[in-house]
Amino acid sequence: MYRASNIEIKNKRATFDYEVVETFTAGMVLSGTEIKSIREGKAALADAYCIFINEELWAKNISISEYRFGSYSNHNAKRDRKLLLQKRELQKLLRKTKEKGLTIVALRIFINEKGIAKLDIALAKGKKAYDKRESIKEKDLRRQEERI
Repeated sequence: MYRASNIEIKNKRATFDYEVVETFTAGMVLSGTEIKSIREGKAALADAYCIFINEELWAKNISISEYRFGSYSNHNAKRDRKLLLQKRELQKLLRKTKEKGLTIVALRIFINEKGIAKLDIALAKGKKAYDKRESIKEKDLRRQEERI
């Protein structure tokens, strides 16, 4: 009935700043104008992260631009959005984030085959400066190999 959309908004900073330990796919509670803006590709995940508030997972700093045809019912671009996961996944994430050095970052927003917006999140560990330099070297080597 629905086709998978080619909308895919990535957080390129996340894989540079963090080492991904485990990934999860979560649903998001969105308003009507927010999903329309996502379908137009008007979202950014640059500084997005997730936090637990009252044992519920919330996404912070996801910027979804206001819908251009929205009227008085248009949404706030930087509001916090609730994430929907299974209970055991939430408990696992809550347990892991209490460990030192682990955080939850947003990796990408996409539209699945049913036409529903999903958010890929990752349990991640921050990289040190020397780890980032290694990532840059690996990327440069891959580019040089592709040229040849």
